[in-house]
Amino acid sequence: MNYEFCIRTDPGLARENNEDSVAFDEPTRLGILADGMGGYNAGEIASGMATTFIKSELGRWLVQAGRNASAKDVRRAMEICVDNANRSIFNAANSNPQYSGMGTTLVVGVFQDARLMLGHIGDSRCYRLRGTELSQITKDHSLLQEQMDAGLITAEQAAVSSNKNLVTRALGVEDAVLLEVNEHRVEPGDTYLMCSDGLSDMIDDATIARILQADAPLEDKAGQLVDAANGNGGRDNISVLLAQTDAGSKKKGLISRLLGK
Repeated sequence: MNYEFCIRTDPGLARENNEDSVAFDEPTRLGILADGMGGYNAGEIASGMATTFIKSELGRWLVQAGRNASAKDVRRAMEICVDNANRSIFNAANSNPQYSGMGTTLVVGVFQDARLMLGHIGDSRCYRLRGTELSQITKDHSLLQEQMDAGLITAEQAAVSSNKNLVTRALGVEDAVLLEVNEHRVEPGDTYLMCSDGLSDMIDDATIARILQADAPLEDKAGQLVDAANGNGGRDNISVLLAQTDAGSKKKGLISRLLGK
């Protein structure tokens, strides 16, 4: 499976600093996106620590394990690396008063040919565009999501709620955190979007789908997503990581099998 990747981050229109952090490791097809929280510059410290630590540690493990590593082993490696990152952020927050209470959301994905191992914490998201259908394949760890799950509010009410930023799970806030990990089958032509809530709070799914479906380079799509969020107010930092599979991968794979390659 052939992949193309693109990352973009923008402070938005309402904030001076950018507390988001996004990273990609091409050799291992590892993508990481984090949205920091905390006073002063603490949010960007937490998100930066998360992406740097996980890219280094998980990237090193993936190189050693190779692309044929089992789903079980990749999942376990993700959990261990995220746990270590969580402890590092938590310890930094507790040893430096300036960083007290800092934390970050997280989305981390390992793309292995026809398989995506996807982990997340908090309300940063991952979407998948397959054909013309856009699906949110992560489920927010947030107060709003819990209220929707309990039937207390509707999705329409959640969209205009003032409690959008109340997450129920974050990296670095406590000495232990649970990474939710799910395995997804990847098909040729799929496009995956990891994003902070600075994007998902500013534009609706229909707009995201329209931009991702456009016949345009991946970098242009990333720019259009950021521009659309800013066009609707840009009230938060905006970060995106796009991963797109080659629609011709299935055809190439068939030809290779016919040729015995």
